[in-house]
Amino acid sequence: MNNLLKRTIFGALYLVVMVFGIIWDRAIFTALFAFILMVGLREFYAMGLGRRYIVQQKIATLCAILAYLNLAYRCLFGGQMDLWWVPMLLMFAIPVSTVFVREFEDFSSFGLIYAGLGYVALPIVLLPLVMMDGEVFDGWLLLSFFIIIWASDVGAYCVGTLLGQKPDSRKLAPAISPKKSWWGVAGGVVLGIGASALLSYLTWMPFPMIHCLALGFLVSAAGITGDLFESMWKRHFHVKDSGSLIPGHGGILDRIDSSLVAIPLAYVYLLAFSLI
Repeated sequence: MNNLLKRTIFGALYLVVMVFGIIWDRAIFTALFAFILMVGLREFYAMGLGRRYIVQQKIATLCAILAYLNLAYRCLFGGQMDLWWVPMLLMFAIPVSTVFVREFEDFSSFGLIYAGLGYVALPIVLLPLVMMDGEVFDGWLLLSFFIIIWASDVGAYCVGTLLGQKPDSRKLAPAISPKKSWWGVAGGVVLGIGASALLSYLTWMPFPMIHCLALGFLVSAAGITGDLFESMWKRHFHVKDSGSLIPGHGGILDRIDSSLVAIPLAYVYLLAFSLI
């Protein structure tokens, strides 16, 4: 199977799983993003730490999953966060456990444990906050954010490939990602804004058009930033992909890197203008 066909097939499967998991059922959503959270953290720690501080890696992953499940239980199922103290206890267990670490020569890399919690875990843990419309499970807003990101990716790739690879084209961040150009940024932002206008027309984003267009710009621009940010991590760790979970596409972090920055910023925007 050639690489283009592999990317197409598994890319389509990824989209189907994401769309189905986001809008179909709250239990499926909870399970899907618990899996994404677990794999995303594992990939990040594997890139940066390998087998070093493996106990702390597992404690941090368990802490993140329990925090996510607690919030999902409260937001999606109407339960009480009676066990909120468990992830907090695990958070304190991370530094306590270092007492038993025998090798301290590379102790500065221990900070990657917390970097993973902030960069990968926190945005996913907070996702249940955008999944309810009153007492009704409603994944259309989150799906709309992902659609803007995917549309922006398509626009950036197509315009960047067509116009951004010429010798005189201005590169966006050549030290991080040599192929990305300002033409790609323009194509990504324009198509992202266009997607947000369509989503507003379909009422998938039930906000005034001006706010939907602003969200289209914000999500597209933040998504490009998130993609570059993950590229910086991979370049720093000297790896091509974060993992190999999705054939032809790399790891789960390679697929959600844009959303880790874009979706939290979109949520903050909605809060700032009292739209949710």
